[in-house]
Amino acid sequence: MDKLAKQLRDDAQRIDVSVSDELDRRIDASLRAATPETEVTRPAPVARPPLFWWASTITGIAAAIAVIAIVNWQEPEQQVVPAVDLRATVPPIEFELKAETAMLTAPLQEELDRLQSDLKKAEEKVKRDIGL
Repeated sequence: MDKLAKQLRDDAQRIDVSVSDELDRRIDASLRAATPETEVTRPAPVARPPLFWWASTITGIAAAIAVIAIVNWQEPEQQVVPAVDLRATVPPIEFELKAETAMLTAPLQEELDRLQSDLKKAEEKVKRDIGL
């Protein structure tokens, strides 16, 4: 850091800058214009009377009661569901069923093996790239 600090100091000493009188006046005028004005005192806000609080509370309670009453007065519609005889819906089986299990796991196992092989190759490539 000493070399860098020394180099920065040397570079800063070699910089030769001059400010014109016009620019100096403009900067001075901008600084004077940017000074904060005295804080204007604002009147304290007037508190609302307690009647306002009571009126809003009563209005809210009345609205809540109205909503509860409307919801409770409406009776839910009764849906008539016909009785279902489950015995009538299943047809009787009059013939012998012959079924064999499907072998669907072999393609999935092959795909898993291929994915694991690809993952291992990628892992080896990454280790080789970072030098492990």
